[in-house]
Amino acid sequence: MRIKCKVAYDGTGYAGYQVQPNKRTVQGEIEAALAKLHKGQSVRVHASGRTDAGVHAKGQVIHFDTILSMPEDRWPIALNSILPDDIVILEAEKALDDFHARYEAIGKEYRYFVHLSKQRDPFLRKYAYQFPYSIDISKIEEAAQLLVGTHDFTSFCSAKTEVDDKVRTLDTIELFEEKGLLVFRFVGNGFLYNMVRIIVGTLLEVGSGEKESASVRSILERKDRRYAGKTAPGHGLYLWEVFY
Repeated sequence: MRIKCKVAYDGTGYAGYQVQPNKRTVQGEIEAALAKLHKGQSVRVHASGRTDAGVHAKGQVIHFDTILSMPEDRWPIALNSILPDDIVILEAEKALDDFHARYEAIGKEYRYFVHLSKQRDPFLRKYAYQFPYSIDISKIEEAAQLLVGTHDFTSFCSAKTEVDDKVRTLDTIELFEEKGLLVFRFVGNGFLYNMVRIIVGTLLEVGSGEKESASVRSILERKDRRYAGKTAPGHGLYLWEVFY
């Protein structure tokens, strides 16, 4: 039986989602919990995608195969009783045998939180990026609209990106304020390695006057990571939702 789960986690204490040798990862913790439920038998977990060290998730989606005949509504209870407090199974359901959390995803939503203050906040330091400089929101919004649509995002992904096709479609980039934080909301059909963080870093440079809004168009056209802005840190980023 194949089980699909929605998962939330605080990425602060993890080296990222994906299993890595001798490092604490979200996938490693979930697979360890499943092994306990399966009396030591290894159970492989597949996710909609990886998140980097320090990155959080409100709506990561995973799937795994099991021989246990546990009712769907019992899986969150059973797993949450074993998992560490910074990982929570929000919901679970039986999936079709050929369902795949990664390959069937048709889109994702990410959000990035920025704390616009010169004063550090110890309660936000792991969950929002402190940006102590004055910014012009209208310039950021103007630049952001140049990124909406289908583009080759080579300039806005890490040089370590392994895929050859770097064309992606961004349906939405919007900004809003929430509880004193500036929130960037991104919705698209797929995202490259560090893509959201590089876009945020670039847009903040536009907002602070380091770059012109119109420069975003030429950065796209150059298809060269060196021309985009700095990569914003991971702790401000949240995988918000995965669409199927």
